[in-house]
Amino acid sequence: MSKYPFDEIEKKWQKNWQENRTYQVDQVAKNPHYVLEMFPYPSGRIHMGHVRNYTIGDAIARYKRRLGQEVLHPMGWDSFGLPAENAAIERDIHPRDWTLNNIEEMRVELKRLGFSYDWRREVMTCEPDYYRWNQKIFLELYKKDLAYSDMTVVNWCPECETVLANEQVHDDLCWRCDSEVVEKEQQGWFFRTTEYASQLLDDLKQLDDWPSEVIQMQENWLGRSTGARIEFPVVGIDEALEVFTTRPDTLYGATYMAISPGHQLVEDLANGGGFEAEVHEFLEEVAGGEETETVDGVFTGRYAINPINGKEIPIYIADYVLMEYGTGAIMAVPAHDERDFKFASHHGIDIIPVISPEQGLEEPLQEAYTDEGKLINSEEHSGLNSGQAAREITEFLEKEGRARFEVNYRLRDWGISRQRYWGTPIPIIHCEQCGAVPVPDEDLPVELPRDVKFTSSANILAGCEEFVNTECPECGAEAKRETDTMDTFVDSSWYYDRYVSPDNEEKPFDPDAVNHWLPVDNYIGGIEHACMHLLYARFFHKALRDLGWLDSDEPFKGLLTQGMVLLGGEKMSKSKGNVVDPDEMIEKYGADTVRLFTLFAAPPQKDLEWDESGLQGAFRYLNRLWKFTQDNKEQLTGPVEEPTADQLKDEQSKELHRKTHQTIRDVTADLEDDFQFNTAIAACMELFNTLQDVGAASPAAPWSFSIIMNLLFPIIPHFCNEISVELNYEKSTEQQPWPEWSVEAARKDEIEIVVQVNGKVRARLTVPRDYPRDKLEQEALRLEKIQNYTEGKDPKKVIVIPNRLVNVVV
Repeated sequence: MSKYPFDEIEKKWQKNWQENRTYQVDQVAKNPHYVLEMFPYPSGRIHMGHVRNYTIGDAIARYKRRLGQEVLHPMGWDSFGLPAENAAIERDIHPRDWTLNNIEEMRVELKRLGFSYDWRREVMTCEPDYYRWNQKIFLELYKKDLAYSDMTVVNWCPECETVLANEQVHDDLCWRCDSEVVEKEQQGWFFRTTEYASQLLDDLKQLDDWPSEVIQMQENWLGRSTGARIEFPVVGIDEALEVFTTRPDTLYGATYMAISPGHQLVEDLANGGGFEAEVHEFLEEVAGGEETETVDGVFTGRYAINPINGKEIPIYIADYVLMEYGTGAIMAVPAHDERDFKFASHHGIDIIPVISPEQGLEEPLQEAYTDEGKLINSEEHSGLNSGQAAREITEFLEKEGRARFEVNYRLRDWGISRQRYWGTPIPIIHCEQCGAVPVPDEDLPVELPRDVKFTSSANILAGCEEFVNTECPECGAEAKRETDTMDTFVDSSWYYDRYVSPDNEEKPFDPDAVNHWLPVDNYIGGIEHACMHLLYARFFHKALRDLGWLDSDEPFKGLLTQGMVLLGGEKMSKSKGNVVDPDEMIEKYGADTVRLFTLFAAPPQKDLEWDESGLQGAFRYLNRLWKFTQDNKEQLTGPVEEPTADQLKDEQSKELHRKTHQTIRDVTADLEDDFQFNTAIAACMELFNTLQDVGAASPAAPWSFSIIMNLLFPIIPHFCNEISVELNYEKSTEQQPWPEWSVEAARKDEIEIVVQVNGKVRARLTVPRDYPRDKLEQEALRLEKIQNYTEGKDPKKVIVIPNRLVNVVV
């Protein structure tokens, strides 16, 4: 018998789906369900990470359709970004041409895998008909003061030659190229994400179907802190230093102030303090990105006044103080903060303990004591516990006009300016008379100029006079366009909305359609996007809601974060030379084999270790199914109906019937419980083994085999549809509803009996239901474990409860 002809059959069904528009869904569905995978960057080739992500999403979409739901399952391309621009420089090809060529190649690859996308809804974020709406949304946020421009210290990647948002800096390295990120002062555009910090945190409670790890990561990133904002007057200048602290109870122990190198008062504090040369030398080292230790800092020569006791304390500039948190200045309490302790020890600053545990502190301190306790060395507040002291000290300073209670967040506003060509132009015109002027709606989109020269210089648009030089929309004077483009995470922050009405030329999306389909029911993607894309999308969704464009609070109801695909224990990467080509695997084994292995090798949420021998095993399994079909076509040919009790004469057929109902039950439970396709596939394999043992001549065999195909369809759709044709089913497997199972039919005839000795469970027996009392007693007493307790003697009594337990009293 020839092998399963996967190439011929897969092409046949893919053509059928395309010609019949099988996966196109009406705009207003009766029973809507939205399944979406995070869309790809068009690099030119799909990789196994893509294959896994999209196979999981496709299996979910196919399963939900079988439940009678009308599923929206779209695909598009996150097609702006730095790699295309680098390719333009390296290959002398325009980024748009490079990108569209890659999209064409990847689209073909995705179709070869049989993914059930509604391709009518395809979007490309690099096309003007998409990014014009980025610009429209920007302008609406600008009107609401949720978009603004400011001079600030930014994260700068020297390799990419562009600004990065805080979320795009991982351990001081660029998220894209792993180059060391430095701080740089620069004018830029921001989205006021901090306005939504409280909502972003509180609404996490709504996301019951999100992984707890992602919830925790976002909670940590948002970083809500409750404390006090306290003013420290500075000797010799009129301005005060403001700090935010979660531990106002430690205020008596503040022995120095530390400010960030980017603090707005750095120059004022440096001038006249007598340490100008040392300060400027330190600032140059920090600005140059030179490696420093956490103890690095410099005395300004200035002093602040501790408002709780009037003592003068020195002010330092320290590189461990971040502008991204609080005010960029801290009251340093060395006795009760590890970094402050290290810094103070290095610089010879006083370390005064003011919090003590019940057993007291050993002095001098060898390390910081960071827990709460009773106040010491704190004048009239000594003896209070930390919580009470924090309230009373803040209330006292509040009356003095030196403090106020405050909730603070770690989250900073989202810097969206990028000094790159291949992105959405920011729709602002700079006029000497009028300032920053929004581009009028009728002039959108502001399109990228096609004829530009690609060099290694980052900000290509700034050198394009045709693009830059324009007229002010308000006064008509000569003006210049903004040459920064938007962070590409803007594109992906609302694309799921555009899918519902991608052809709408009047609005970014149709509000009725969005409210009908959203939130997305099942969103699938990597956990690495927890504090970038997923956070940005949540911010966008809430901002668009407040603009009146949609009704819901959250964009994604259910989230599945799939694990990585590994080879040799490492993530597949071109740079590591451990990439497996999906095309080669499809060519060799077929799309359904790749899909089957991808879903069987590991639970979706866990990492998958690539192993071609596992792929070969999946291929052999499909061939076993195919051979069984060909060898037993006469017995298996439909129409297929579940056998009646009268038809199930022999015990093997009864067992196969029962096993089939149990498998329907178990597979349904696996898919409803976090889409555990691996255990669902294993259950189907086990059922097929039982079917083979019983044989195709059993009256239960045709129905049981059809159920196997029905359950496997979301995973291997080409194969299962072809079997329905081979066996002359009335409907293709795809058109059949998801099978139902019977509690009664799935019930085992054999049950497990607990065997006790003196009331303690010592063994178990598997016997037929309603097994006679005397036989139960005999079987229990024969068990080796029970004989060990009776030591060969007759028991005093044997208590038998049919279908439940046997208790041997010794």
